[in-house]
Amino acid sequence: MPFNIETYRKQKRIVVDKALQQVFRSGSNCPKTLWDSMKYSVFAGGKRLRPILCLASAEAVGLPQKESLRIACALELIHTYSLIHDDLPALDNDDYRRGRKTNHKVFGEAMAILAGDGLQTLAFEWVSNPVGYGPRYRKNLPPVVNELARHAGYPGMVGGQVDDVLAERQKPTLAKVFSIHQRKTGALLASSVRLPALLAGASRPKLDALTDYGWAAGLAFQIVDDILNETGDSKALGKKAGSDRERCKMTYPAAIGLEKSKAEVERLTREALRCLRPFGPQGRPLIELALYMARRTN
Repeated sequence: MPFNIETYRKQKRIVVDKALQQVFRSGSNCPKTLWDSMKYSVFAGGKRLRPILCLASAEAVGLPQKESLRIACALELIHTYSLIHDDLPALDNDDYRRGRKTNHKVFGEAMAILAGDGLQTLAFEWVSNPVGYGPRYRKNLPPVVNELARHAGYPGMVGGQVDDVLAERQKPTLAKVFSIHQRKTGALLASSVRLPALLAGASRPKLDALTDYGWAAGLAFQIVDDILNETGDSKALGKKAGSDRERCKMTYPAAIGLEKSKAEVERLTREALRCLRPFGPQGRPLIELALYMARRTN
């Protein structure tokens, strides 16, 4: 049966956006400027890739969508906070994100920092509330929250960001860029497919298969980002092209060149697809998402 990944992504994005709107229906005790700053970046567009991967993984392990939506929202809130902080002058110093002015260009640096802080803590408030889950899944919530904290924190995303900053203007090596990408981007993408399986109490073989898929597809996604930053244009990307080269960032093209980077994306994508064999037809959305991530142009 034909599968249209664009239709699937559009449908799931609508679901995710509605859930995120529900998150932002509260906030009566939050200072208005902070709340506006947080909402500005969350609803600035974007692929919603991490929450959509989360929902697709839930389908693969038989977890109802309503049970995975809080995880999906938390992933997007954490991702958005990381982008706000990445764009700050002290880090990447970007003026545009997703075709709009970056948060600090609209609300100022102080409010952008606080908006990132607010989104991170809101993510954990939202994902950890047992009221949002059915009784049979609540017992599995602690390992979900624990893993999200680790993969978003210094063992994962934040640690990768630190390594990325410290590696600027150093001679690129494949080992170093691999380590940075696995932590900075791969960790949260791997969590996107692992967390629904943990919540569902999936079998160890299925959890391991999703883990391997997440790491392979996540690394491929970041290498594509490196390639697009080198070869794309700012309008299509929604942010400044060529910024990695200007800042002497540790990237795959800098370490091994464009052609070898493209070949690595193909290899990793094949590896990700092989991991999904145990899921049969239920894994089709994850298959198509891996292919989309490898072939995207922005």
